[in-house]
Amino acid sequence: MGKIAIADRLRYRFDNFMSRGTVSLVSGLALVSLAFILLMAFLVSLSGIAPEGGDRLSLPEAIWGVLMRTLDSGTVGGDTGWVFRFAMLFVTFGGIFVVSTLIGLLSSGIDTKLEDLRKGRSRVIETDHIVILGWSLQVFTLISELALANANRPDTCIVVLSEEDKMQMDIALADTLGKLPRIRLVCRTGSPSSMADLGMVSIQTARSIIILSPHNQRADTQLVKTLLAITNIPRSLPQPYHIVAQVQNPKSLDVINLVGQNEVEILLTNDLISRIVVQTCRQSGLSLVYMDLLDFSGNEIYFRTEPTLQGQPYGKALLAYNDSTVIGIKHTDGTIQLNPPVETPLQPGEQLILISEDDDTMQLSTHSEPPINVSAIQLSNRPPAAAEHTLILGWNDRVVEIIQQLDQYVAPSSTVTVAPGFPEAEVDLSAETLKLQKQTMQYRAGDPTDRRVLESLNLTQYDHVVVLCNPDLDPEESDAETLVRLLHLRDIANRHNHDFQIVTEILDVRNQALAQVARPDDFVISEQIISRMLAQVAEQKSLNAVFADLFNPEGSEIYLKPVDDYVAIAQPMNFYTVVEAARQRGESAIGYRCKADANNVARAYGVVINPKKDQPITFSSQDTIILLAES
Repeated sequence: MGKIAIADRLRYRFDNFMSRGTVSLVSGLALVSLAFILLMAFLVSLSGIAPEGGDRLSLPEAIWGVLMRTLDSGTVGGDTGWVFRFAMLFVTFGGIFVVSTLIGLLSSGIDTKLEDLRKGRSRVIETDHIVILGWSLQVFTLISELALANANRPDTCIVVLSEEDKMQMDIALADTLGKLPRIRLVCRTGSPSSMADLGMVSIQTARSIIILSPHNQRADTQLVKTLLAITNIPRSLPQPYHIVAQVQNPKSLDVINLVGQNEVEILLTNDLISRIVVQTCRQSGLSLVYMDLLDFSGNEIYFRTEPTLQGQPYGKALLAYNDSTVIGIKHTDGTIQLNPPVETPLQPGEQLILISEDDDTMQLSTHSEPPINVSAIQLSNRPPAAAEHTLILGWNDRVVEIIQQLDQYVAPSSTVTVAPGFPEAEVDLSAETLKLQKQTMQYRAGDPTDRRVLESLNLTQYDHVVVLCNPDLDPEESDAETLVRLLHLRDIANRHNHDFQIVTEILDVRNQALAQVARPDDFVISEQIISRMLAQVAEQKSLNAVFADLFNPEGSEIYLKPVDDYVAIAQPMNFYTVVEAARQRGESAIGYRCKADANNVARAYGVVINPKKDQPITFSSQDTIILLAES
């Protein structure tokens, strides 16, 4: 390597200096300006240059005069004497260079700062805040639910970190959510798996962290990277991280638990939605019950220690509250048991799980004895379940799981038909994959949005129709396809005077009102359900175990059963009577649905959760009781 010239060294150092940013450039310019002013003042004072007829300038006077002409070029207009004028003119030219350069640097620095702010790269200085990592349709419902949950807090900050543009996030949130009282929304652009970007949103001081799942096949891999980044940032609070995350594939659970240990609450998204779709397609109104339970604006799930009920059986606790509904027990080891056997005693240290409007409404009933109308109780058994025939229109990565879970509920000799809109070779619906025991599977070719294809399916043979969304399309386009299918289905049903239950999966909740035109029996708005569940677990960690037990096919689940299987109809009674009738069957009644209000939005489509037990009710023949039961 040849000898490096001094000029090259100086140029290299100058380039490094210029790349240091606005502050360094302004500082360097200030030093150059000071040196120029001092040098010119020294020369003026030493040479004796002075205005015509004036005295020789001292060094301080020369410094002041040079400084004024450097900052204000108009000062030179009052000078006299040609020698002095030429000297000050030179100083003024130097000042013009200095001031213009300074203005340019300051303007550039301000533009750079504004650009940084627009990009959302400034650090968030917050504690006890909520951090949302990622961006999807879920974020709108999630933030609105968190706002409801924190309505009693004076100043709650929710920080969103995603790779989206900050300005676009701000505009989308403002347009969709409007002004949220007592909530400050802060958006930052960055990678959720970058430790530097996580530090930018003060992840180490957050109250809770919610990780949204992107809609791609690498979602779980990205989740693992994000968890590794979070757990490698030392916590600044005494309590451990409270992380709530979505997981797509159950096979990812082992590595996620290994990384997150006891700091991560996991929601198996595909499993949850598949189970809700299966349960809802067999029970009209069930999705409404789930939405009500998960909504912070209505009744919520709480845990309560009740010393006066310790040693008493669970069956007695069912009737112990007038304004709250008991649904289970939280044992001392943290395990959850929903709808335990009625003779199960409440042990010391155990908590009751209740549905209540607020934490201050969980008060024991003032009735010395529950006012039960024994004569109104009339338990009857339903006939054995008949074979069911289900049609699935559309395709997504939950179809196989939906078919397998449906097989756990239906009676033998049932059938399930899939019309995905893809060639049979592109979908894996083999007997080896499905392993069905009670159903037989059939494949039908053709586009399920085509009226001729739907007519050829002989829809009158089906009891249930499930219309699935296509996650590979834009949400608006996917929901548009769903609307077309719904309109055709309802028209065909009306023409043949056939009544089957239609369950529709919608991606964007804003399209629900449009879909009402086709009168589907139930909506499963997957993004909204998962968002509400994420918000619930983010606010109360123990609820994840409750949801896990609620959606576990091995335990008790929510059912809507005919009211005349429990109590007499067309006569007034209270809900204590309904609870007692369900208790005698080993079930926990949590509400009811009035068929007359099934299409009334203002009355929550007839669903009433946690009614006051001493208020009179008169049921009709098509009303249903909402219960926690084994089957």
